[in-house]
Amino acid sequence: MDLMQAFWLAVIQGLSEFLPISSSAHLILPSAVLGWPDQGLAFDVAVHVGSLIAVVGYFRHDVAALTRAWLDSIFLRRHSPESHLAWYIALATLPAALAGLLLSGFIEANLRSMAVIAFTSIFFGLMLAWADRRGGGGRGIDQFNWRTALVVGAAQALALVPGTSRSGITITAALALGFDRETAARFSFLLAIPIIMLSGGYKGSQLLGTESVDWILIAVGTVLSAITAYLCITLFLKVIQRVGMMPFVIYRMVLGAVLIGLIYSQSV
Repeated sequence: MDLMQAFWLAVIQGLSEFLPISSSAHLILPSAVLGWPDQGLAFDVAVHVGSLIAVVGYFRHDVAALTRAWLDSIFLRRHSPESHLAWYIALATLPAALAGLLLSGFIEANLRSMAVIAFTSIFFGLMLAWADRRGGGGRGIDQFNWRTALVVGAAQALALVPGTSRSGITITAALALGFDRETAARFSFLLAIPIIMLSGGYKGSQLLGTESVDWILIAVGTVLSAITAYLCITLFLKVIQRVGMMPFVIYRMVLGAVLIGLIYSQSV
């Protein structure tokens, strides 16, 4: 992988991690469609670290408040809306963490294909459109409870399948439960923090003693992913109430259709 490829892959990761269009799919596609070499595990970890830096930086005040409240609930038995939300985020992380531990090997070996990405892009895009039109009530972040957290967490586990989109499926679930768009997106982004940390830690442990690292490419990937992800979160939360989810639904439909065309052209 050269510097230009690293540049574009980092930008793709930063843009697609928090938009409902699937970052895993967009990191697979350059290799499948353009013949680029696989970016490797070290670069994959680097761009996810960049995304983590962006979301923690953007929600730094929320993260600090939730962490303090969570620790107070453990050591001082002092409970608050913030401590409840922190526990709900932890609870919602469990399904994806368990699914990743048990199924990541199978998914890696069998589901990283253009056919799977084409199907999931279209199917879960339609689910997002349905949730945006039929759901999306007036429930706010303070109305999350352990049941709604588990539903969104179970939905997040589906994002292990490439093309599903972690942010897309969690926003879809929250909208379907009656939460407004901003609340659905905010909970989805806060939920990204522990799952990216767990995924990055797991992948990082696989690197130990197994892969030489090009630190220039790692630095480029981390910095560019962080910058583009931060800008993406900022713009997405500013316009989401006005534009809704349909632009992303249309993008997913077009992406799925293009991939089906590519699959067909390769088979004839």
